[in-house]
Amino acid sequence: MKRVLVLYYSQSGQLRDVIDSITTPLQDSGAIECDCRAIKPVHPYPYPWPFYRFFDAFPEAVNLDGCDVESIELAKEYDLIILGYTSWFLSPSIPVTGFLKSAQARALFKGKPVVTVIACRDMWLIAQEKMKGMLKDLGACLLDNVVLTDQGESIYTFVTTPRWLLTGKKEAFWGFPQAGIASEEIAAASRFGERLVLALGDDRERGYTPLLSKLNAVNVNGKLIASERIAHRSFLIWSRLIKRAGAPGSRGRNLVITVYVVFLLSMIITVVPLNILLRKCLYPFRKDAIDKAVADYEKPSGH
Repeated sequence: MKRVLVLYYSQSGQLRDVIDSITTPLQDSGAIECDCRAIKPVHPYPYPWPFYRFFDAFPEAVNLDGCDVESIELAKEYDLIILGYTSWFLSPSIPVTGFLKSAQARALFKGKPVVTVIACRDMWLIAQEKMKGMLKDLGACLLDNVVLTDQGESIYTFVTTPRWLLTGKKEAFWGFPQAGIASEEIAAASRFGERLVLALGDDRERGYTPLLSKLNAVNVNGKLIASERIAHRSFLIWSRLIKRAGAPGSRGRNLVITVYVVFLLSMIITVVPLNILLRKCLYPFRKDAIDKAVADYEKPSGH
């Protein structure tokens, strides 16, 4: 009997739905014991988010300052670990980071094959690079990465995703699509679980090679690579400024957050459209470099 540990942190419940879709074939196989556990912060984060509380989490997320999490009662050994997370400000969510930096994670992940599962808006490349670093520090082996992103073009999700996070409303409105990942895509994620059942049956997880190749597990939008890199550099600068302004929830920090939000909105209105136009103009000249970057970011599972 193979043992699979599934860890995740989900606020809205969407990531949990993705995890359920992937793990149902494992649970139904009869040959796999699937141990599904939610990561729980000692001090829970709110959902929907109050405005200032949302941006108050920004510096800690960007700088991988994890929060305290509850210890999880687990078996001693697992053949495979599935780790589900969402992207907070181009970084793994704070509770997931907190768990990965815990003593329990150091003992649990060492030498283990891992499959990461991401559910997010559309920018996850930097978050996964940070995740790779944390897993490497734990001595784990990343076999595969699965990414599901919100429906609709980026210009729409700039509106629908923040609205969902700050109000809890995800229905379509004013010509904007419904927020979040399409229900059909979540249901189709069961194909990854079906492949894992076959792979575990053949002991392929012991080979430390990708198990989910040619299943469209990852689809990198090359046009967003430069934008994400630029945004992350900006996040690093502003996160340090906000941290220096005071402790979480302090008046000084809220003041700098207000300045930052005004700056962010002005960038979205002015610089982002210009950047989109510039990328389209330069794409034919940078196609080879972009294609190479896409291939690198889509590893280990590939498209």
